[in-house]
Amino acid sequence: MTKNTLLFYPTVFSEEDGAVNVRIPDVGASTFGSDYQDAVRMAQDAVGLMLEEKTDYPEPSNLFDIDLEEWESEENTKVIIVAYDMKEYRKGRSKTVRRNISIPEYLNNIAKKQNINVSKVTTEALEELFF
Repeated sequence: MTKNTLLFYPTVFSEEDGAVNVRIPDVGASTFGSDYQDAVRMAQDAVGLMLEEKTDYPEPSNLFDIDLEEWESEENTKVIIVAYDMKEYRKGRSKTVRRNISIPEYLNNIAKKQNINVSKVTTEALEELFF
């Protein structure tokens, strides 16, 4: 069972003092950027950091349920649905760690004969299990 790692969250953008402030209420993340393109990249990084080690993701709010009156500069505030790709985020940020595992000798011998990378197979199996 593979979970979808492409997430869509309503994201609140507000312009203030030459910067674009960003809030992702469903995840509890805030950041900013120098323009909208930079702000979206920063939002994607912020969501990635918040959810990197999670296997269950928060449900997205309905776009129309976001109350803009709670944000400081209402006239410069807009809500946009932004895509957050957790698989791509993890791929670009995660480092490899060394981990010893135990497998039956016969499987190890078969893997060696067939030039199978046991670390790669293990990683793929864990990704399939969790995501």
